[in-house]
Amino acid sequence: MPAAMLLAGVTCAATLFLGVADAEDSAPKTDKYWVYIGTYTGPKCKGIYRLVLDTTTGKLTDGELAAEVVNPSFLAIHPSRHFLYAVSEVSEFGGKPTGSVTAFTLDPASGKLNKLNSLSSGGDGPCHLVVDREGKHVLVANYAGGNASVLSIGPDGRLRTSTGFAQHKGSSVNKERQEAAHAHSINLDPAGHTAVVADLGLDKVMVYKYDSAKGTITPADPPFVATAPGAGPRHFAFHPSAPFAYAINELDGTVLPLRFDAEHGRFTAMKPVATLSEPFKPEYTTAEVQVHPSGRFLYGSIRGQNSIAIFTIDQKTGELSPAGHQATGIKTPRNFGIDPTGKFMIVANQDSDSLVVFRINPQTGALTPTGQQVPVPSPVCVKFVPRQ
Repeated sequence: MPAAMLLAGVTCAATLFLGVADAEDSAPKTDKYWVYIGTYTGPKCKGIYRLVLDTTTGKLTDGELAAEVVNPSFLAIHPSRHFLYAVSEVSEFGGKPTGSVTAFTLDPASGKLNKLNSLSSGGDGPCHLVVDREGKHVLVANYAGGNASVLSIGPDGRLRTSTGFAQHKGSSVNKERQEAAHAHSINLDPAGHTAVVADLGLDKVMVYKYDSAKGTITPADPPFVATAPGAGPRHFAFHPSAPFAYAINELDGTVLPLRFDAEHGRFTAMKPVATLSEPFKPEYTTAEVQVHPSGRFLYGSIRGQNSIAIFTIDQKTGELSPAGHQATGIKTPRNFGIDPTGKFMIVANQDSDSLVVFRINPQTGALTPTGQQVPVPSPVCVKFVPRQ
């Protein structure tokens, strides 16, 4: 977010998870990937940037502008890998108090993006989005609007109309950051039936039933999982093959593990785990959380303290065990991306205008610096597409 905003059967569930993976996260037979970077635009930054990662060597090319668009702070790739969608994290679109989402064609051979159209995001300050498994809808989280919306996608990749909407209401204990609802991310479970919205302002992970045919979201039963007061849930990640999920809490620096009953769309919270062994200072905030493609490790970014926290995942219980931190070359790690092969992590250093590359140890999950730090202005999101 800009400174002003930054500011729910285990055996059955496991069966539903096995063999299910988002097309974007599968690893096709290629060594090279396009890396698309979402940014905050300004004097030095014009929109979405593009690089190439060679997963045989870990080499990352220099960045180049791929498309001009205002504040494309988060990106999502269509399962066909022929379209890309970007929020425009703004407060006005078409003369109304809302942000927007822009659709682009994506050429996997050349990496080129061409704008198709833009549509209202359904709320102020969109900051996160995801495309469903069928590639028929985009789901959006609007931070300042405190809501989630669903937009339909045509066969040509264009955004067509709004099909779903949910407005959050309320507040929590932090009067500066939790004075109202703030939907900070939206995710779909691997089967594509449950949508989850982490609302920082409410201290709740909102849970919805998602109808992919109609593009609608309706409250699940129960409709949310509560975090600790003042925790501030921000981003969320599903385990790729087991019935677990994880919410990272921006304000208190913890990760909340959850057991997931996929059949009924229900979550059961476990004990939160601290991202730091030291006290979490007021100037620290967490941001991104991701599970390694192997399902063995979890990573979380910590701004202010400036590191990536590393955890191992118990494959039977989903519980987390701290496994260290990596801080080399990291400053304000807003987001990071793990390449689909699971070999490398690219960290987006928002305040130092750079990307830094780490090699991932497949046995321990440890991050080893590759020595590469590539300049990209105000990077805040990292997405991969196989190069053809």
